[in-house]
Amino acid sequence: MPFPPPPRTLAGPRRRSLLVSAAGAALLAGCSSGADDSGTTGGSESAAEHARARAAADSETLLRHYDTVLAAHPTLAPRLDPLRAEVVRHTTAFGGSGATPSATATASPSATASSTSSSTAAPATEDDALAGLAAAERSLADRRAKALLDLPGELARLLASVAAAGAAHAYLLTESAK
Repeated sequence: MPFPPPPRTLAGPRRRSLLVSAAGAALLAGCSSGADDSGTTGGSESAAEHARARAAADSETLLRHYDTVLAAHPTLAPRLDPLRAEVVRHTTAFGGSGATPSATATASPSATASSTSSSTAAPATEDDALAGLAAAERSLADRRAKALLDLPGELARLLASVAAAGAAHAYLLTESAK
């Protein structure tokens, strides 16, 4: 004997499904705030802008360090150019210009070296130059990792990503050439 069909077939979602969906939407809306998604909060807007400007300036300083090393040791260009290009991207992501000329371009080494503010000359040996760049990358990555704890959402995520990239750069700079 076959089972009889249900008395009425429902065409749409059930009431329980709608309630669960509404509750889930309310929880998601409560977990994220509009101010956090924009990268600033009402009270810390100036702190976030200050942190962004500081990160751009730090990236520009690191970029000048790369240019100084490349001017003194042009044979390192194949190894350093991809890392330098990433530093340019980091600079522009924080709102900096990233327009420092490449050391491998037509600029003279003395003009490039005079534009640096952190150091006057690159180390004499390539190994020392790479170690210096690695130390600068590592130091900056550590400072950024500490600073991101006080920043709002999107800026903190950007700073964390760039800090991780800096740590990877430090590793690549200290890895022996193969």
